[in-house]
Amino acid sequence: MRQFRNIAVNAFMELIRQPIFLLLLTGSVLFEIFLAVPYYFAFGDEMKLVKTSALAVMLLSGLFGAVLSASASLAREIRSGTALTVLSKPVGRTQFLFAKFAGLAGALTVLAYVNFIGVLLASWLAFDAYGKTDLPAIGIFVGAIALAYALAGCSNFFLRRPFVSDAVLGVVIMSTLATFVILQFTSQMQSLSTQAAVDWRLLPAGILILFALWILAALALACSTRFDTIPTLAICSAIFLVGLMSDYFFGLPAAKGSWWAATLYSLVPNWQLFWLADALETGKNTFQWAYVGKALGYAVCYIGAALAVGAAFFEERELS
Repeated sequence: MRQFRNIAVNAFMELIRQPIFLLLLTGSVLFEIFLAVPYYFAFGDEMKLVKTSALAVMLLSGLFGAVLSASASLAREIRSGTALTVLSKPVGRTQFLFAKFAGLAGALTVLAYVNFIGVLLASWLAFDAYGKTDLPAIGIFVGAIALAYALAGCSNFFLRRPFVSDAVLGVVIMSTLATFVILQFTSQMQSLSTQAAVDWRLLPAGILILFALWILAALALACSTRFDTIPTLAICSAIFLVGLMSDYFFGLPAAKGSWWAATLYSLVPNWQLFWLADALETGKNTFQWAYVGKALGYAVCYIGAALAVGAAFFEERELS
């Protein structure tokens, strides 16, 4: 168990020390805030447009983060020989793979947490055609991110600490504090007809997206046992696109009795099960948390199957 924990912690720390992870983390959350800045003139659907777009950014950034992190965590170690060094110790390949996934899932959870803060803040900053952009609130958030980078730079210069991991930690802390300050101590510059409030119905929607990211991470890690970064990104992107349309491609033929469609419908992950942003504006005030529990069960089963396939591939991989 100690070996599993050490490998998982080392994988997590290695991932958050990647410059691409920091850039993806910062760029995605700032873009989510930017979505609440322009005037959309969407005939009353401005709130829905901002929320849906912010959740989409959260999902797509997680897709790239899962693929890039999986490749950095496993494919590069196989190519450089680090994995062979670790496996020369009393550590099995299956344990090594599952520990890598634990570290990858932790890094994706950090990415999803910061992105979800951006989603909640974007839902609060969104305004209709008669409102105004809340520039002080946006300035506070952007200033907090800049302060996180400045503190990381100071710790790197004076204490010789790694800049990227300190910056990631700083962004997590400062974005949380900035959001708390904005929600508690600032007033939104909107018209009286617009109610400024955080849409907490986004919470289960964000949790479902996190489940989808864990599945993507398992698929990316399984692909990384055989392929490098670009092929893994291509395969995961294809699975993502096909999964978005699996109801049309496989669901309809399966309902008509097609055995091959039923088989593929079961094998291909259905991402629509984790995308409930459209349900936010259908008059439902709350999600059924039982559905979130069922989605968690589906995610756990699919992650287990994907990691089992990856473990079978990894057992036959020549590392020397």
